[in-house]
Amino acid sequence: MNGGKHGAAKAGIGFGSALAISISWSLHKSIFWAIIHGVFSWFYVIYYALTR
Repeated sequence: MNGGKHGAAKAGIGFGSALAISISWSLHKSIFWAIIHGVFSWFYVIYYALTR
């Protein structure tokens, strides 16, 4: 193994963004909101955890 990143991380998508996108999609079923929440990543995940 060459020590490089694989999969989604190689494409620039971190775990926080993927988690935020999946939470957003499950709630809103909207690509627009999924992208917005993916940009805010961990901020949205923490907000969701505190408000649910």
